[in-house]
Amino acid sequence: MLSACGSGATGAGAGEPGQLTGTRLDPPFQLSAKALQTAEGAPYSLVDDTERPLTLVFFGYSNCPDICGQVMATLAGTMTRLSDEDRADVDVVFVTTDPKRDTPEVVSQYVAQFDPDFIGLTGQLGDIVDVAKTVGVGVEAGEEIDHDGDGKPDGYDVTHGTQVLAVDSSDTVPVYWSQEVSQAQLAADIHTLLSED
Repeated sequence: MLSACGSGATGAGAGEPGQLTGTRLDPPFQLSAKALQTAEGAPYSLVDDTERPLTLVFFGYSNCPDICGQVMATLAGTMTRLSDEDRADVDVVFVTTDPKRDTPEVVSQYVAQFDPDFIGLTGQLGDIVDVAKTVGVGVEAGEEIDHDGDGKPDGYDVTHGTQVLAVDSSDTVPVYWSQEVSQAQLAADIHTLLSED
């Protein structure tokens, strides 16, 4: 399931009512309860601190050249498509895969530009990798890159899984979506999942 940030795609329209666009997992992923850190410095576990019926989780980083911004925009647009009732039952959590550059302040600013209600998490890279592994998301810091061609490394890309994960009220991950999911597809799936809960 490991995919690099590098190429994007567009999604199609929503599927038939009650039919998920996302991929159901049987059995669902069992999340690690290891605590990461909110932008305010408080511990936050994707098991112990996800209190709404559905939490959407995406692992990415603020310096990502393409896919992360695309997926975050999809998540933000999806939230505007939900009814007030459904929106009240959903949290969105962004977990940085690049804590060296994504300080708590950077993470806070990054998620706020998409939706002020989004939760941003950082932490020690080893802890992030451990949590990500339990949901099939690989995280790996890439080699330094000379982006401006001056012969000196000025950054690096981070390889990471690009799926959006659904954490349910049982604190498991029964469904995930690819980076290609559209706002309409995701909104329809969220409504279906909340109706099942």
